[in-house]
Amino acid sequence: MLFLSSDHAGFELKNSLKKFLTEQKIAFDDLGCDSPAPCDYPDYGHKLAVKVLENPDNRGVGICGTGLGISMALNRHAGIRAARAVSVEDAELSRRHNNANVLVLAGRQLDAQLATAMLEKFLTTEFEGGRHETRVRKIEIS
Repeated sequence: MLFLSSDHAGFELKNSLKKFLTEQKIAFDDLGCDSPAPCDYPDYGHKLAVKVLENPDNRGVGICGTGLGISMALNRHAGIRAARAVSVEDAELSRRHNNANVLVLAGRQLDAQLATAMLEKFLTTEFEGGRHETRVRKIEIS
């Protein structure tokens, strides 16, 4: 399952991505926020992390103004590999080399067309494994 979550600064971009997902018949669950009224990105980052961690096949998209704050909240959770991406190549490599399970986007810095292309690449790219597997395991601190 794909989960979406944003603060107020990511609300508009999240809605654009929802239109794309609906058109492509990709199942998703919107965890909020539900309006452009000010709210706190950590609340939505933590909520997203919990949902992504419920099943190893789950993925997520987190959006705040810069993508920085929500990525920090997400990456506090063991097992979350949230990657803030600014290009389609970033989105691809976050999956291919880092096995990212959450794509993080900057609602105030990305247009809907680029964000959609990034999401599409994130969803269609598989983890390469191999030499990258050891590196990804080293991300977790015991």
